[in-house]
Amino acid sequence: MELTRVYHFSAGHRLEDPSLTPEANARLYGPCHRPHGHNYYLEVALRGWPDPLTGMLFDLGELDRIVQREILDHVDHHTLEAVPRLAGVISTGEGLARAFWQLLTTVLPPRVLARVVVVETAKNRFEYPGEPS
Repeated sequence: MELTRVYHFSAGHRLEDPSLTPEANARLYGPCHRPHGHNYYLEVALRGWPDPLTGMLFDLGELDRIVQREILDHVDHHTLEAVPRLAGVISTGEGLARAFWQLLTTVLPPRVLARVVVVETAKNRFEYPGEPS
């Protein structure tokens, strides 16, 4: 069974590889190299079986507290490149999905996280299911 919880945050960013020159970044990332922002949606999907006593796969209040503490408090209304937890991450949707996965796997029970999805725009959705085992 899976459950998915959806969160929202707004953040500014720019796509930039620090190992490249400003000109090379501009060529590589085009207009996304300039500072801009998005109203992101973050989907966190968990998998498992409901507890026989509670009937819940995972306490949603606890999941909300974890996501708020580990991710949203750090990224909402911030510039992503200035977020210490994202140091070294190029803030593409792919990079954010992988980084958020890594943050959540350190605090969630083993093997409960099914995937992390970052929705950047109505047309861009980035899904990360973890590394193959």
